[in-house]
Amino acid sequence: MTPTPGQASDATPDPDALQPLLPADPSALAGYRLLGRLGAGGMGVVYLGRTDTGALAAVKVTHADQADQADFRARFRREVEAARRVVSPWAVPVTGADPDAPEPWMATAFVPGPSLGEAVRAHGPLPERSARILGGAVARALAAVHAAGLVHRDVKPGNVLLAVDGPRLIDFGIARATGETGLTSTDMVVGTPGFLAPEQAEARAADIGPAADVFALGCLLAFAATGRPPFGSGALDALLYRTVHDEPDLAGVPEGLLDLVRQCLAKEPSARPTAEEIAGRLTEDTPGAPADWLPAPVVATIAARSAAMLALPDIDPTAPGTDPAGPAAPAPSRRGFLLLGASAAAVLAAGGGAYALLRQREDTDGKNPAPTTRTTWSIGVLADLSGPAREIGRAQERGARLAVERFNAVHKGKPFTLELKVSDDRGDRAGAFAAARRLTSDPSVLAVLGPTSDDTGIAALPAFEEAGVPLLTTSAGYHLLTLRAGSGPQNTTVLRAIPSHFMAGTFLAWSTTLLPQVRHPGVLQERTDDNYSWQYVSGARYGFRQAGLKPHFRVVPGRATDYRRIIGEMIDAGIDTYIHCGVRSTAVLAARALNELGFTGPRFTGQHVFGPQFLKEAGSAAEGWFVCAPVIDPVQRAADPKQKAADRKLTQDFLDAHRKRYGTTPAFYTGESFDVVNLVTTWLATSAGKGPLTRKGLWQALRTQKYTGAMGGYSFDKDADLAGVGTFLYGVQKGAYKYLGPAPGGPANTKSATSKKS
Repeated sequence: MTPTPGQASDATPDPDALQPLLPADPSALAGYRLLGRLGAGGMGVVYLGRTDTGALAAVKVTHADQADQADFRARFRREVEAARRVVSPWAVPVTGADPDAPEPWMATAFVPGPSLGEAVRAHGPLPERSARILGGAVARALAAVHAAGLVHRDVKPGNVLLAVDGPRLIDFGIARATGETGLTSTDMVVGTPGFLAPEQAEARAADIGPAADVFALGCLLAFAATGRPPFGSGALDALLYRTVHDEPDLAGVPEGLLDLVRQCLAKEPSARPTAEEIAGRLTEDTPGAPADWLPAPVVATIAARSAAMLALPDIDPTAPGTDPAGPAAPAPSRRGFLLLGASAAAVLAAGGGAYALLRQREDTDGKNPAPTTRTTWSIGVLADLSGPAREIGRAQERGARLAVERFNAVHKGKPFTLELKVSDDRGDRAGAFAAARRLTSDPSVLAVLGPTSDDTGIAALPAFEEAGVPLLTTSAGYHLLTLRAGSGPQNTTVLRAIPSHFMAGTFLAWSTTLLPQVRHPGVLQERTDDNYSWQYVSGARYGFRQAGLKPHFRVVPGRATDYRRIIGEMIDAGIDTYIHCGVRSTAVLAARALNELGFTGPRFTGQHVFGPQFLKEAGSAAEGWFVCAPVIDPVQRAADPKQKAADRKLTQDFLDAHRKRYGTTPAFYTGESFDVVNLVTTWLATSAGKGPLTRKGLWQALRTQKYTGAMGGYSFDKDADLAGVGTFLYGVQKGAYKYLGPAPGGPANTKSATSKKS
């Protein structure tokens, strides 16, 4: 199936982000003076326009190459006709259009307010009264849509604008006449996953009617009241699956709205109320005095945007296209001056650091080589040292520090020494970019170990891409760190020294096939960390398919706590093995429930559960679990007679160095971090005499390395992902993890692939 989100071009961006017109843009169109760009995409451009009377409009103009396609022009004409058929004070009206122009265009009234999505992200969920007013107004708009014989099909937070006198429904780009299916492919999902009905998620075109909009309205109300979609977020396939099969997560929906939202979210279209019925149930809540229906912060946002509209430049005294009475140059606007002043102030405030970054960019562009006189270079560590994953982050820092100290001891008296520079991102996505910039703006930093978590990695990645600094991770498995979606740029920044979560899920599934009694595994996906769990489930699904097994899948919200009921239902379905695709806290709940229910089958889980905290929190309920993780216990590896003597010595040397430096046995992830930094320093040592060291070309050089360290061998494929397996199996015995060996590289009854570390 191919999900097709609705066009978002009618949405109103922040006027502060209004972009100037480009030289190729028209200055006027059909009576609208164009003031700037509101947005642009592959389909066309949306301009902010103004009539001679001062009325503002969002003017959408399609690209000429799109207009040359007969089906596109037909869709655009249908959008115009659909929008014109809807008459409601709660729907944004069309103020002009020409679908037959060389570049078809349509203008709608401009609403200088945020979308519901923007408002909730910036200021949090709406109070109950605001949500009720919102629902009533959107229901009235939908009632008008349905009365016109249409189905909107893309009711979502981005398509509802907030104004002082009430909300406005926008974007009829994928609206259809009721019962119309001829222009929709039977296998195409139309709408926005997370805000569409089960019949849309399954592409049942014949069943998509007004009730689908009501389901979306239920999702919209839940989002407005709680700040999150009722079926979670993450991968599109996961959202579609949960929409069809899972119950919505309505925790936090006010009691006064709960029954109505539940009725809207009924799986069967016939069980949902009509938009008109919903409007009738919410009639007591309509906006009174302007703006009294919204929280004060949202009203302030609307006021600020309205003021920005008043500050836009006046219409030229001469009509566009005519010669003014002289060649005087345009005076700079106060707005432009303020923007220029702010930019200059930011650069000056950055001081020497900004200048150093500029020099570093010059040094690495090939035109101005880095100076050869530098005597100190740095390896950076970006890690969670004080947040939720601080145990892993601190282990990573210790491993990196040991590697840097080893380099300086071995290469004493060489042309340069190494320093370790550490930046704590606190496990906070919001501060991860700034934490990364503290390292990437330092011209001495050649490469960075990190991050500790997926979320901080995604947030920090632009800083590394901008500066050209290689980022090597031993714990972040999110696939988009190395794999770009669609036509996105190719990865030239990250080297991932662990499997992606998808591959880890595949290895987890194959690990279960080592046990001959496994015939009907049960896989639980819980959505606390949705990206992680969905990737693990996707990998497990693939692995079990390869093994010829058909699992029983169950999806639950991250806030679910009644694991006795959830797992009881899975046991009743006949599962003989339990696989937990979720985080540690819910694995603890699952472990206790399995014990209470007397389940005696094998229990498996993955990376986010592995660690001493699971053993501590689950207690005796952890006994007998199998856990797959991307790390090896160095003590067990050093004592493993299956390892070569030389490899055991490398591991023992690492153990001795750690005990000498820190007085303890190393925690998990320390050895892998030690190895990965050694991979970098080994290359630096062999390359120092061949020319000046710079960041330029370092990622490509590291990607081709084949390195054997204390914890095994490392090499990377063309996408800079770890080559081989790299996942290891542990069993919980007597309250401790017992290392059982590398996970199989295929189902147990097939030939296994070569593992990363042997």
